[in-house]
Formats: sequence, structure tokens, C-alpha cells
Amino acid sequence: MKKILIVDDDPDIVEAMRMVLEAQNYEVHSAINGTDGLKKVKEINPDLIILDVMMDQLTEGFQVTYTLKNAEPASEYAPYAKIPILMLTAIGKETHMKFNPETDNEYLPVEAFLEKPVQPKILIEKVKALLGAP
Repeated sequence: MKKILIVDDDPDIVEAMRMVLEAQNYEVHSAINGTDGLKKVKEINPDLIILDVMMDQLTEGFQVTYTLKNAEPASEYAPYAKIPILMLTAIGKETHMKFNPETDNEYLPVEAFLEKPVQPKILIEKVKALLGAP
């Protein structure tokens, strides 16, 4: 069973995603902020991370992404650098910033990006694509 870690400070969003993903037979774990998320990554070694951008700090999700994806080989996070990240956020609505992993990968090294609110069907499609599931 594939493990998914949701890092988001909105308990309603976490619970909604948990129900959708568990119905698809994924094992779902959650963290309420970036610090908790990094701790859980080391504890459970998820197959996929769904990561909010704005939590305790405006750019907290970007900081978590940078910590994981740019880890030095000797870093405690180096073993987790290849875990795909699906960035899920409303930052585009609040700041009018638009991100695209294909063109912005240098400073936003995530595999996919979705704006909140995301429809369950789209979430499942993205998750399956990132995990290589049919």
C-alpha cells in the first residue's frame, strides 16, 4: 500500500483529502506544518508528499521543498530527495503568483502543482500519475 503524507495546516482540507485517498486504498498520514512534515518524512518515508505552501509562514511549503530536494548527500534528508511532491495551495489566488513545475523547476522543484480548492477526481488523477499507478 502506497503511503502519502499530507502537510497542511487546515484540518478540514486534510480530512477531505484523507477520505478521498483512503477510498483509493492509500495509507494517509498528515502533518500540521513544515517542521512536523519533515519529522514525519523521516518517520514514515512516504511514497508521495502533498504539501501546502502557506502554513505557519507564507512560504513554509517552499522551505520544506528546498530542504528535501536540495539536500546535500550527507544530509539527514538526502534519502528523501526523490520523493515526489504535489504542491497544493491557494497562494495563486492570494498573491496572483502562478507556478508551473515545467518552467519554474529551478526554484520550485516539485513534480506537480494544484490550486485549492482541488476537485477529488483531479487529486486522484494527479496522485496516480505521480505514483505511477494505472
